[in-house]
Amino acid sequence: MPTDFTPWSALAGGALIGLAASLLMLGNGRIAGISGILGRLLPPWTAGGDRDWMPRLTFLAGLIAAPLLLQAAGAWDWPAAWLPGGSLLMAVAGLLVGVGTTLGSGCTSGHGVCGLARLSPRSLAATLTFMAVAVATVFVRRHLLEG
Repeated sequence: MPTDFTPWSALAGGALIGLAASLLMLGNGRIAGISGILGRLLPPWTAGGDRDWMPRLTFLAGLIAAPLLLQAAGAWDWPAAWLPGGSLLMAVAGLLVGVGTTLGSGCTSGHGVCGLARLSPRSLAATLTFMAVAVATVFVRRHLLEG
């Protein structure tokens, strides 16, 4: 079962994402798009020889370490795993997300957080597309498939 919405933790999480994106931009001049950060750690290196992997590894390590540290400090419990369609459906969905981020030249974090903050028209179009597809997916899942 999914966890209940908690506005304060959501606000804090959003503020931390914004802070991390700002620090990465100010410190390294890089956009905090997770798909781009991860994708450029893996060969082939397609970003014009960009092999500056240490900041990328540090950023990804922070994404992994933060919930582990919160749990170790007793400040957070892992939510129960909830896979409504099963593992195979989630794997297919993950692959489709990967294809989508490649076709869209970025992911929700790159376009939605960083691109919109830079007033990028391409990011606005991408974010509106993400949201429209999400709304359509929820509608189909809840109203057409659960009948």
